[in-house]
Amino acid sequence: MAELRALKKIYYKPDGSVMVEALRGIDVTIRRGEYVAIMGASGSGKSTLMNILGCLDRPTQGEYLLDGKGITTMEDEELSVYRGRKIGFVFQAFNLIPQLTVEANVEVPLFYQGVPPKERRKQAIAALELVALADRLGHRPRELSGGQQQRVAIARALVTRPAILMADEPTGNLDSKTGQAILKTFEDLHKIGMTIIMVTHDDSIAKRCKRVVRLADGLVCEDRLVEHESEAVA
Repeated sequence: MAELRALKKIYYKPDGSVMVEALRGIDVTIRRGEYVAIMGASGSGKSTLMNILGCLDRPTQGEYLLDGKGITTMEDEELSVYRGRKIGFVFQAFNLIPQLTVEANVEVPLFYQGVPPKERRKQAIAALELVALADRLGHRPRELSGGQQQRVAIARALVTRPAILMADEPTGNLDSKTGQAILKTFEDLHKIGMTIIMVTHDDSIAKRCKRVVRLADGLVCEDRLVEHESEAVA
């Protein structure tokens, strides 16, 4: 699904000298259907890795294969189209358009892909059903709770039927109870086969995932499966 080989990301000063080597040789493979937490302290390289995995940035060296296709050699326009089709993003901020209904917000990515209105509506409703919000089609964001707004954002990320759902601290702006409900939504999506990559600094959130990849100083220092209590008993 996503394969990184000897990946490096170097940021340079204007004079051409190295300012920082954010990633120093990353080898990671994320398989279809996995639920992976990316962790690391500030400056570890986790945000840089997230940006590259999400096709928002390019590596300086190395290879990145996404769904079998090489990312590093793509032209900018091709990469933008491929990103829109293969990656769904969920961030801390909901980034919903206040003037639009829930349904219209979810349809936005499909509008930019040129999908006809009838098909946009069909796919938006299907995505909202996945997050249990199909009964809120005509509501505006201000009429929803924070947790409901984040679920709309998740539906918007799902509407293009992406290969990977990427979540960057998705519970960061939510209270504890609402955050737990959002994590349950991600778990339900994983159960139906969704590939999920979640960036988090919170160990309690990472424990809800199935695998943890931890970075330190631009390198992978830990890559392990998470043993859940029910699995341990079995």
